[in-house]
Parts: sequence; C-alpha cells; structure tokens
Amino acid sequence: MTKTITFNELRRIKDNLPDGSTHRIADELGISVETVRNYFGGHNFKDGKSCGIHIEPGPDGGLVVLDDTTIFERAIQILAEKDEVSIAQEA
Repeated sequence: MTKTITFNELRRIKDNLPDGSTHRIADELGISVETVRNYFGGHNFKDGKSCGIHIEPGPDGGLVVLDDTTIFERAIQILAEKDEVSIAQEA
C-alpha cells in the first residue's frame, strides 16, 4: 500500500516521536537504525538502505510517496501510545 504526504508532515511525525523510537522501530522490524532515519528524510545510504520513499519538489517540502508504509504505520502507533500516556498522566 502506498501513501502520499508532504515532506514536512513526514518530518513532523519524526520530530514528535519519543526519544529512542528510531531504535525501537529498527529493532521491531529487524532493520538498521540508519534505514529508519533514511525513511524520515536522512541520506546515509552507506550504513542504511533506501526504504521506498520518493520525494518530488513542491510546496510544504514537496510530496513524499511511501511505497511501503510499515515504518510510517509503526511511527503512528508509537505517537498514539505517547498520546495515551500523556492523557493518563493528566487525569
């Protein structure tokens, strides 16, 4: 399943992840941390792999087409967990 979002949206997701989430995603999916970083716009292809994202220039950082949404979906789940913890702490 592919997904198209803006580059800035993808970066906002990455920036809102709790500390250690990049390592957590890499461990859970059995991939390198650099591959996860590359997914969110990094460019270290020596230590990490390309991960099926295509960036096209445009407004809001351009459009990003995600060929594989596995990392994206895991990041969204982690953000939901973070929100659940925040709500529980406020109660």
